Amino acid sequence: MRFVFVHGGFHAAWCWERTIAEIESLGHDGVAVDLPGHGALVDQESTLANRRDAIVAAMQDAGDTRSVLVGHSGGGFDATLAADARPDLVTHIVYLAAALPREGRTYPEAMAMRDPDDELGEEFDGDVGEMLSHLHFDADGAMTFADFDGAWKYFYHDCDEATARWAFERLGPERFGETTVTPVSVPRFWDADLPRSFIVCEQDRSMPRWLADTVARRLGVEQLSIDASHSPFLSRPRELAELLVHATTTTPVAPLTPH
Repeated sequence: MRFVFVHGGFHAAWCWERTIAEIESLGHDGVAVDLPGHGALVDQESTLANRRDAIVAAMQDAGDTRSVLVGHSGGGFDATLAADARPDLVTHIVYLAAALPREGRTYPEAMAMRDPDDELGEEFDGDVGEMLSHLHFDADGAMTFADFDGAWKYFYHDCDEATARWAFERLGPERFGETTVTPVSVPRFWDADLPRSFIVCEQDRSMPRWLADTVARRLGVEQLSIDASHSPFLSRPRELAELLVHATTTTPVAPLTPH
């Protein structure tokens, strides 16, 4: 199998290095994408369209081979956009503590709503609110993690300090831009009804458990789980690789819920 890995906010393709090594040791192929505005593409403008296109290009590089698409955190949103553009290139999509669009809603709305009638999304965990105190906002609107302790606490608390510092030094800015105001429509994704999975990180301090439960319910899947922080690709790469391979054997138990 061929896995295409999509990173979440602040991160880039580098965060998947350990997991790709384990995927390859299991006899599969793996490639990670730098989304525009991140990693090697940090100086590029980041839009919904060009992030989607970067993922589609990575899948197209495989020729006739369809890919297992893995989206982490906010990268689940981008992976869904890519699957909507080219569902024929996707054999399975895995959401790793990841976001899922709501049809016709913005990214913030999708992250804040329990159900279609929930307009305000009032139930973010206290930890998530406290996490914001560790962020620095530049004049141009870019967000960065201001201190190592905050990143270690919310992203890498089950990693050793050397690994956490290695990751922190590579974190980049996050510029939400149009994603905060642009309603998203992915009708081909809902219609394609692709094989899909959701993995919850049991020690997650970044994605509230209610949101993980909501995404899994909307995907119509039974949750898979890993006893890790928000970043199992660093703290438990072998276990994650094995779980990702297993995920491709699972099937949904209920229909997708677009709204």
